[in-house]
Amino acid sequence: MKRLVVIDGHAILHRAYHALPPLITHDGNVVNAVYGFASMLIRAIQDLKPDYLMVAFDHPKPTFRKKLFKEYQSQRPPMETTLISQIETVKRMVDLMGIPVYGMDGFEADDVIGTIARKAGNIKTDEEELETVIITGDRDILQLVNNCVKVYMPVKGLSESKMYGIREVEEKYEIKPQQIPDFKALVGDASDNYPGVSGIGPKTAIDLIKKYGSVEAVYRNLEKIGGKLEERLSAGKESAVLSKKLAVIVCDVPIEVSIKDAKLPLLDRPAVISFFEKMEFNSLISRLTNRNAGKEENKKIKTEKQNEGKQQSLF
Repeated sequence: MKRLVVIDGHAILHRAYHALPPLITHDGNVVNAVYGFASMLIRAIQDLKPDYLMVAFDHPKPTFRKKLFKEYQSQRPPMETTLISQIETVKRMVDLMGIPVYGMDGFEADDVIGTIARKAGNIKTDEEELETVIITGDRDILQLVNNCVKVYMPVKGLSESKMYGIREVEEKYEIKPQQIPDFKALVGDASDNYPGVSGIGPKTAIDLIKKYGSVEAVYRNLEKIGGKLEERLSAGKESAVLSKKLAVIVCDVPIEVSIKDAKLPLLDRPAVISFFEKMEFNSLISRLTNRNAGKEENKKIKTEKQNEGKQQSLF
């Protein structure tokens, strides 16, 4: 099975920025998020051994969720200027590496990733199925996990990560991955600032979802539920419906992506080395994937490039 790795750009940038102390170059630039992003990218390539690699970033324009609910994410503090200044630097670095970057106005990176993952699950490369692994610190993306999609999530700074498949999600949350939006419809999400149903906590929400399967089924069975719980659910129905719309990752973003453009590149190239030297990332240069790869690896790359024309478009 071939493997596509999709990196949630802003999620990993945020984690890198807050996990590392300020790193300042001799000319005064703060580069800790850039360093952390590069370090995690290199380690992910070495650990996950992808055949294809993409990065998705949020766009600054408001998304459809903000139009649905004006208070969506409104409680979040403004992004620190020392992080903002590193976003374009990371995008430039990824471009120098030859890794495609995707995003679309009106949608979050989650939606772009969800769309890529859904389409990737329907294609084959060289008659092999394509598995998608998403790298993110955002637990919302766990709703995308299925037989062809896994989530590789940092669990301790940038040094330790865990792979989430269906079993791992069910063990942690006691519900199926696709039921996560139903859970959030009932309990809300403080980080995204939407309420769910007042008076419904995690345990009650899990019990309801395990019994009825979805928030829609819960509301079809209100009379069976009865009592105070029925009253709370009835009073909060409008909020529950809205909260689920906000929680569900859209998987049909109208974006064009081609799998052949995402073929894993050789990172050990002069432009990348020069960039690392300018950023004073000397310790990362020797870690660049495929550095001193040898004849067999070069032969593999050459063969893959010859077969590039045979690859199917992702859409």
